[in-house]
This record gives sequence, C-alpha cells and structure tokens, in this order.
Amino acid sequence: MTPPAPTADRPLACIVMAGGKGTRMRSATPKVLHPIWGRPLVGWVLAAVRGAGAERIVVVVPPDAADAVGAAVGDAETVVQENQLGTGDAVRVAMPALDGFSGDVLVVSGDTPLLTAELLGDLVAAHRASGAQATLATFRLDEPGGYGRVIRAGGSIRIVEARDATDDELAVREVNAGLYVFAADALRPALDGLGTDNAQGELYLPDAIPLVAAAGGLVDAAEIADPALLLGVNTRVELAEAAALLRARLLEAHMLAGAGIVDPDSTYIDADVVLEPDCVVHPGTVLRGATHLAAGAEAGPHSVLDGAVLEAGAQAGPFAHLRPGTHLRAGARVGAFAETKNADVGARSKIPHLSYVGDAEIGEDTNIGAGNITANYDGVDKHRTVIGSRVRTGSDCVFVAPVSVGDDATTGAGSIITDDVPPGALGIARARQVVKENYAQRRRDD
Repeated sequence: MTPPAPTADRPLACIVMAGGKGTRMRSATPKVLHPIWGRPLVGWVLAAVRGAGAERIVVVVPPDAADAVGAAVGDAETVVQENQLGTGDAVRVAMPALDGFSGDVLVVSGDTPLLTAELLGDLVAAHRASGAQATLATFRLDEPGGYGRVIRAGGSIRIVEARDATDDELAVREVNAGLYVFAADALRPALDGLGTDNAQGELYLPDAIPLVAAAGGLVDAAEIADPALLLGVNTRVELAEAAALLRARLLEAHMLAGAGIVDPDSTYIDADVVLEPDCVVHPGTVLRGATHLAAGAEAGPHSVLDGAVLEAGAQAGPFAHLRPGTHLRAGARVGAFAETKNADVGARSKIPHLSYVGDAEIGEDTNIGAGNITANYDGVDKHRTVIGSRVRTGSDCVFVAPVSVGDDATTGAGSIITDDVPPGALGIARARQVVKENYAQRRRDD
C-alpha cells in the first residue's frame, strides 16, 4: 500500500458516531440530544468538526431516535445503525454515504462535547504531515480504568480493550482517546476485515488499526496533552462535569473579548449568545438562546434573557425576564419584576417594574407605569398592542389587544383600554369612584 503524499489540501470528511442507546443516562431523551448551554451534546461535536474544516459530515444515529437526532444535526448527512454492534459497525454503516470519496476521514464520538476545532485540526495536520494512513489520538492516565490500552511494540501500534487485556497490558497508562483519522481508501478494506472475536462480540474500530498496518499502511499515534478535552458523557454526572468545563470556557472567551462579567461564578451563558465589548453582565444572570448585548448594554442582576437583543446603553434588570423576540432599542430599560415577550421597545423607553409586555411595539421616550399588562391572547389568537412615542401610561393599566395608543397620549391609572387612544389624548376606562359615608358603623349596627 502506497502512503498518500503529505499534503494539507486533501478533502476531509467526518463520521460522528451517535448511534448508542445511552442507557446509563437513565433518560427517555437520546444521550446525544441532552442539552449543554443551548446546544445538544452532538451539536458541540459538530461545531468542532465544522471548525476543523470537514467538508462532509455523516452522523450515525440510533433507529429509535433517527428523526430526533437527524433534526438536531442540521445539514449533516445521517445514517441509521440498526443494531448497536460496536464502533466498527457504526463506521462500516456510515462508509457507503462516502462512496467515491478519496481523502481523509475523521472519526469522532457524538458524546464528546469538549472537543475543539483546534485539537481536531492539529490531529488531521499531524496525520497528513506523517503520510500515515491511520492515526489515532492517545493520552495518558495514572488510573486508566476501562480505557483501551495503546500497545507499542517493534514499531507497531495496536489497541487492546480493557476487558480483553492481560495484566501486563492493563499496566500500560497510554490509552486510546477514541479519536481517529484514516485515509478513506485504507479504511474501507480494514472495515471489511473486522471480526467479533472479543469479550463483547462486537466490531471494534480500534481493530482496524493493525489491519491497516498489515496491508502495508503507515500507522501513527498523536498524544493529546489535555485529556479533559476528550471527556465522554455517559451519565448525568459526566454531563454536569462537561457543562461546568464548557461554561468556564465560554465565560473566559467572552471576557477575553472584552465583555464585562462581574461575577462569573453566578453567570450562565448559552453558546450562541453574542456579547460585544463593554457590555456588562451582572451577578445571577442567565443569558439564553440568540441573546445579543451591544456595547454599553447591561443585563441583570438576577435576570433571565432568552433570545433578546439589547442595543447600546439598554438595560434589563434587576429581576427582569426578557423572552424571545424582545428588542430593546438604544437606552431602553426593562426593570424589576417585568417580563417582555416579542416586544420592540423604542429608544429610551422604560418598563420600570411589575409589568408584562407581550406582542407589543413601543415607540421612543415612552414610560410604561407600574403594573401594566398587554392582554395579548383572546383564547384563540395572539394580538398586538402598539404604543407610540412619548406616551405616559398610568399604573395598573391593561391594554386589551388589538389596540393602539397614539404618540404623546396618556392613560389614566387603573384603566382597562379596549379602544384606540388617539395621539395626544387621555384615555380613561374605569368606573367613577363612589364614597359611602359611615359604612363601617352601619355594618356594625347590622
């Protein structure tokens, strides 16, 4: 077998093994769909793979969750592993999707969310620089436990699963990371040669390594310095461990890019959140989804923002809840115990406290009084409230949508606004107050 010439421009494909049942998660949710900071496990893996330059991605999915996993992997191809017969079977099932492909194939597990594009890129680069036809990633542990051992002897490399290893082999501390790069033309015949003569009766992908070597191909191993990047998730305990490491990574990246995070230990930020330099996130704040804070915007303390956009100088909090579709224009503010949803709040407008504003449009320099509610749902459909610029609404007003309040208008406290209020007008919708003198004495007399 002639090794491929070392080159950086061979095409790269990737097979993501995500067909396992994940029974140790004790969950009805497929393992690779468990979320971490706004992405499923497999989504983190795919982000790393795409960042490493994979042109084609094939995800191996389980038969009982093929649709759910397929919906989570975006434009990646999916193939169903009908029977869970091991890692070798997973890759063998995937290879027909790469018929005619002649390049390098990166093989990763779908439950390793800490992988980075840099790590994968370095592994592929090492594989290509050596001219190898099979390269495996390894790392060292003082207590290797159930990891497959990497056995080096006479220039050859092979992997022995822990359950199949001898006592001498179990003493080896270099272990298989479960991360590989193969030349596609060397991988196909090696997969055909896999057998099930092992303790599990499965097809082990590591057994392809000596088969590549036996066919005359060069086999290489690249040791990974930071084993934490290779952490696999099999239980909810490991899921929490991975989430903690990813959270620290996200927060560090935001702070190094210039975002102000006052107390990282109490701040939680999803992967797709955008924080511009000089925004400020106060303690106890959760930022979810596609939330975007511009320079000078502030969130928190003790607030939840989910899919919200805050322009320069906008503020949310303390104790605010901004739901998807909220857009605070420059200098706008949502204050304590206020909730917004699908609401466009104009520049410098304020919803200071104790209000719900949903499915609404608010102009500039408007003040929404305490305890205001946009009643947007009639039991069948959602309707929109439009409040103009420079409006002053009294406390405890309810706007029964669809309804509009014109520019420079005012609403009286305690009003239930069911009809449009023209620009510059005062809208009052409440019963006239009646005072009954000596009411308490008459009750006592009765």
